[in-house]
Parts: sequence; C-alpha cells; structure tokens
Amino acid sequence: MTRTSKALIVSRWTRVQGLAIHSRVSRLPAPTGRPPVVLVHGYGVSSAYFVPIAERLTAELAVYAPDLPGHGKSDKPERVLRIPELADALCAWLDAVEVGRASLVGNSMGCQIIADLAVRYPERVDRLVLIGPTAAVGARTPWRNLIPFLRTGLAERKSIIPLLALDYAKAGIRRMRREMAFMFEDRIEDKLPRIDAPSLVVRGSRDYLVPEYWTQEVARLLRTDRLFTIPGAGHALNYSAAGELARILLPFLCEGRHGRQEA
Repeated sequence: MTRTSKALIVSRWTRVQGLAIHSRVSRLPAPTGRPPVVLVHGYGVSSAYFVPIAERLTAELAVYAPDLPGHGKSDKPERVLRIPELADALCAWLDAVEVGRASLVGNSMGCQIIADLAVRYPERVDRLVLIGPTAAVGARTPWRNLIPFLRTGLAERKSIIPLLALDYAKAGIRRMRREMAFMFEDRIEDKLPRIDAPSLVVRGSRDYLVPEYWTQEVARLLRTDRLFTIPGAGHALNYSAAGELARILLPFLCEGRHGRQEA
C-alpha cells in the first residue's frame, strides 16, 4: 500500500486474472457488522474523483474504490470491455480482495455496471446507490450529450478538470470511443426492475446529463422512494458535492437491512 489523501485512503495493487488492478481503500479499520462500500467510477475515469466522498465514509464504513481494467492506473486489456464484462471484472476483483457482500455505489456509467452486477450476482449486493445514472432513454448519442456535458461542467469544482483530463489521456481516444458506444448500447432500464436490493438514487439539480425525469424513472423501475436531488450540484456529486452527498448516503448505508423500500 502507498499513502494517498491525508492517510485516510491508501492505494492497493491486486493481481486479478493476469491484470494489475489499482484501488483506493480506507486505511482505518471500520466498525464491525456493516458491509463494506465499493465505489464504482464512470466512463473513461478512475477512482481518483471518488476520494472526497470516500474520506467522508471511512469513519463509519470500510471503503473500496477500484480502477476497473482499462481505467486509471490499472492495466489495460487489449480489448475494450462492455458493461457486463466490466461487471464481471468488478466481481473478480471483489473475490481477489476478499470482499463478499457489499454495498455498491456507482456514479454515471458506474451505475450501469453495478446494476448489471446486481442482476447477475444478487448475492454480492447488500444495497445500491445510483448517483447520476446514465444513460437517459432518448439521449444515447454523443451529440445529444455534448452540450449537456459542457453545461454540467460549470457546476463542478474546477479542480476536477485536471483529474478527468489525466484519466482521459490514460484511457486514450480509441478506448474512450469504444466505451462510449458500449455505454449507450446498454439498456439499464431492462435490468433495474430485476434488482431486489434496497436502492437509493441521487442527482444534482444542475446535472444536465441526467435530467430529473430520468432519475424519477430509474427510481420507479427500482421500486424505491429514496430519490434525492442536491441543489446546485452537477454530475460528479462524489467529488463536487461530497459533504452533501455523505449526509444522504451514511444513514442509508449504515441502517439495518429490512428488505426493499417500496415507493
């Protein structure tokens, strides 16, 4: 392990199916009896932008945030992975780090990955958090997302720009083009009704990539009434609105499991 931010989060390297996978994990031991939390990043990026929310969760929970294959500091497979393959890679990494059942928190495309995992490996999921879930039906082309992406960027902390730029550069144009195509072809709406885990959905009021009608539909398909909007926030709530997000997530992640929340 190596130190990262304020020694609350440290780096870990794990060999998984022949690939070196980098992750950021909480350094301090977490209270017993609570499932760990796994933070799953979005399109083209890494776990780096999850550090602000990870730091706020570590006092109560064990936190894990991997760079999935092809992202961040992790090795890049020759072939770009589709959403179900990224979910399989996440599951294999969980096995390698000896995490059995966990609460999964995804942002953006990470929501698609954890939704796919929850459908096919339900025994691994204690509860789900979808932050700015992509991609809205009717807006699954690059051109439909370009202007919303630029508008949403105005609501983010400016320090996220070098983080994203570095991650995008590491991923490379070819990989990002293929991954975008896979993100848009994934039909998360077909998977959400099949998920049987307590779920929570969050968006920022200035997230133009994820309109309000879409998060309402996501919550409806999940059959949950836990739907929150953070005023003035953008898409990367885990980075730009981490304090407000933690106040929503901690009560949900730390409560006892009582089954599905009905709307």
